[in-house]
Amino acid sequence: MVKQLDYKTIFEIFRRFHAAEPTPEGELEHVNAYTLLVAVALSAQATDVGVNKATRGLFPVADTPQKMLDLGLEGLTDKIKTIGLFRQKAKNVMKTAQMLVELFDGEVPSSRAALESLPGVGRKTANVVLNMWWHVPTQAVDTHILRFGNRSGVAVGKDVVAVERAIEDQIPAEFQQHAHHWMILHGRYICKARKPVCGNCLIRDLCEYEDKNL
Repeated sequence: MVKQLDYKTIFEIFRRFHAAEPTPEGELEHVNAYTLLVAVALSAQATDVGVNKATRGLFPVADTPQKMLDLGLEGLTDKIKTIGLFRQKAKNVMKTAQMLVELFDGEVPSSRAALESLPGVGRKTANVVLNMWWHVPTQAVDTHILRFGNRSGVAVGKDVVAVERAIEDQIPAEFQQHAHHWMILHGRYICKARKPVCGNCLIRDLCEYEDKNL
């Protein structure tokens, strides 16, 4: 396993990320906390591009839990059928809408525990919503972050929880708010799984990855 980088190196990595893109944003389209929650839940094992294509027809008619209930399971299923696992996701979205109406007055709760009580909402989804909507410096670890964190030495860990803890422990506080977005985007477009684009990497001189593709 790659060794964990030291503080000065990690600081320089995120200083460069910040200089290149001071306020990185997630790529899932949304208009409020509820549509963000739905979009993130739909994105599991699917691409952001694919989710956005589906939600462009969904959110104009169902941007609140009650409107989602009014649309109904069949209507929702028809609108998201291009997304992987759409039938199970549709059921979870409907159950979540029902719970939000009955237990949370139609509002998306702002605690991780409450969010994780919703069907189909795990720690990653909860962290994305907390970070993007309420600006809590949570770390939503996906496959891109898991790969980049371990390859580079920025956040070393055997699983998503360990990497999440490593990000919280190792990355300087001033970069915590946007850390997971910088890492996701870097993993998605530069530090790719099969063929990393190391020649275009702005931190290649600091990265611990031994098989750099230069």
